[in-house]
Amino acid sequence: MKPENTTTKKMVRAGWIISTVAILFLLFDIFGKFMKPEPVLKGTMQLGYPESMITPIGIILLICTILYIIPRTSLLGVVLLTGYLGGAVASNMRVDSPLFSNTLFPVYFAILAWAGIYFRSASLRKLISHRTLQ
Repeated sequence: MKPENTTTKKMVRAGWIISTVAILFLLFDIFGKFMKPEPVLKGTMQLGYPESMITPIGIILLICTILYIIPRTSLLGVVLLTGYLGGAVASNMRVDSPLFSNTLFPVYFAILAWAGIYFRSASLRKLISHRTLQ
């Protein structure tokens, strides 16, 4: 077996620990979108979105997060989360938010989500390795 196809228990455990950090943040964000506390309302308005969009955005994030949590759909989930988080970056850039505190924050979590999947999924490691060899 090639090294990229080998998944040890430590790798899977590390992947789930990393993924859990990302998942907890995403669940916190989802909770905020459904409860709509003042900071969420204010932040959404500052980004130029109407209050009526907060719940649909939260539902989209919830679906992406659920897909990410389920092992069979985790690759689809991380791709969708990457798109979602990319939209957050674009929204922050559009209103000229500070680069390192607000704008790149979603990028950090996308990297975290991908790192978690990388350690959990031999098929992803194989795909990445296969693509880099060609």
